[in-house]
Amino acid sequence: MDALIREVSARRDEFDQLSYVPKDAIATMKTAGIFRASTPKRFGGDALPPADFLQMIERIGTADGSAAWVAAFGSANTYLAPLPLATQEKIYANGPDQVYAGGLYPLQTAEAVPGGWKVSGRWHFASGCKGADWIGVGIKNDAPPVNGVPAPALMAVCPADEVEIVDNWNVVGMQGTGSHDTRLKDKFFAHEWTCARGAPGLIDEPLFRYPSLAYQAEVHAAVNVGLARAALDIVTEMAGGAKIMPGAPRLGDRAYYRIKLGLCEAKWRSARMFFYDTCIKAWDCVLAGDPVSEELDTLLRLSATYAARTSAEVVQEAYQIAGMAAIQRTHRLQRIVRDAMVVTQHAALSESIYETAGAVFARMAPTLAVVK
Repeated sequence: MDALIREVSARRDEFDQLSYVPKDAIATMKTAGIFRASTPKRFGGDALPPADFLQMIERIGTADGSAAWVAAFGSANTYLAPLPLATQEKIYANGPDQVYAGGLYPLQTAEAVPGGWKVSGRWHFASGCKGADWIGVGIKNDAPPVNGVPAPALMAVCPADEVEIVDNWNVVGMQGTGSHDTRLKDKFFAHEWTCARGAPGLIDEPLFRYPSLAYQAEVHAAVNVGLARAALDIVTEMAGGAKIMPGAPRLGDRAYYRIKLGLCEAKWRSARMFFYDTCIKAWDCVLAGDPVSEELDTLLRLSATYAARTSAEVVQEAYQIAGMAAIQRTHRLQRIVRDAMVVTQHAALSESIYETAGAVFARMAPTLAVVK
């Protein structure tokens, strides 16, 4: 990991300018074990406990938000676990370090043909697609709702070189993630290369009994936890400077700076503790052979949302107490602020999670059905 952090720190401007993390940097991530972290052990992977992987993403986040976001998809091989075992054997035939990327939305209508589906369409937000080995797309599932919950989307997977990447990622934050659109025209997917998004894995290993959709919320939240730590470290290092006028106190001598720094550390540390504590509790439940309850699954999503949003608040407050120095385009806090805002826009970390959690705790039906 140390070599990866050094490389990311040295190349984060490059990633931002390119609008993606290039394959040689992806290779360094593979060497660090990022993309075998959710590969089944039966295929040579590590299938790490979620908290261990989240700490890896958090650490990368202290170096660069975009690189951490792309690395977070080292958890996405859990999405591949519902595919037939014969299909998974083909995916991992060349080793456990396989990079999966996929922008599944908007879901596209597929034409049923003998043996599978014929798929055409365009999908958004395929983060890391330029460094991927495999790409997934989303197609509509026409199965009827169960207990009022819509049928999950279907995910169709193929080698990355069979998918067109539409180079259109131009944003103010997370520019280096390369979250371009993907496009297909009359692409055939055999049934064995499709599965329901978030369906239980067919691999009998603990990681594949952990709630996969909650895990995806957690890995994205971990990016912001890392960004907030970076912001706090930056403003802490600024304490001895930032004299704007002769005779003015140093930044660290100002009461507002000390108060805000103390409050930010408290907010970040408490949100982080809730985040990891909930993750470990769910993992212990899985290891004990027990199903993760609806309430615990909700807590996973709630703690991830709270960690992501509290971390974004910490970043904003760190920027405010940094003073005029932080308004420079070249100041690192500029990119950290923009990146942290993007994380909170992810659907899995939206404020609607709070409403859903409140409904579950109150034993009431949430306005939005919880997708598992």
